[in-house]
Amino acid sequence: MNAMSSTTLTLRFLQREFRERFTGSLSGSAWALLQPLLQLGVYSFVFVHVFKARIPGADAPGYVPFLVTALWPWTAFSEAVLRSTTVIQNNAALIGKVALPREVLVFASVCTSFAVHVAGFVAILLVLRVGNAGIALGGLPLALMSYVPLFALALGISLACAAVQVFVRDLAQLLVQLLPLMMFGAPVFYDRALLPPAVQPWLSLNPFTFYADAFRVTLLHHGSVAWSSVAIAVAVAALVLVAGIGVFRRLDAHFEDFL
Repeated sequence: MNAMSSTTLTLRFLQREFRERFTGSLSGSAWALLQPLLQLGVYSFVFVHVFKARIPGADAPGYVPFLVTALWPWTAFSEAVLRSTTVIQNNAALIGKVALPREVLVFASVCTSFAVHVAGFVAILLVLRVGNAGIALGGLPLALMSYVPLFALALGISLACAAVQVFVRDLAQLLVQLLPLMMFGAPVFYDRALLPPAVQPWLSLNPFTFYADAFRVTLLHHGSVAWSSVAIAVAVAALVLVAGIGVFRRLDAHFEDFL
């Protein structure tokens, strides 16, 4: 399959993913913006007014922008992995009838999740900025650039998981349990400064910790990220993507026997 037909096929699968995601919704594609705004209202009430959550430090940001700048990138990442894990299994009939590069199905699924949640992320940041929540919109370009290695990380994991799911059908259920552990093992809901000093370095073993820190540095000027951490995060994302492609292509030839 040449490059032109591969691009056309990818675009068609992207259109199908968006259509299936929003068909039947009362608000259609506007739900991509309404959902994060509703979630923002819920989190503001629960964490600020009920739990009285605060970030330590005299110059610390408010808890809501602190949470938003890490939680929405996490949502894009986790949803992309979960939705993509079953995409080969769910398209078994199509795979049996049409010769196509199966990784396109995974790519389209990951793209859709990231596109929806990045749009919602930008919408929330604008609302917070209007509400004088301390969002530095000048850091938005760098924040959006941070989505690139995060996308590569999610795509690599998704390719591997989608391939393995064909043979191990309960992998998707296992991921539902493992991803929350990964989330709570990163400083999404809390500031790492609240943890004992002996525990804080262990957070860096979680690949998402870098992204939580990076989004807060660029958008809230809270915390710090070393250049070495940027290099490591990019290298890890690239290695995971290469490994995911390798696993997918290795197992691809056997899909029809198990679907």
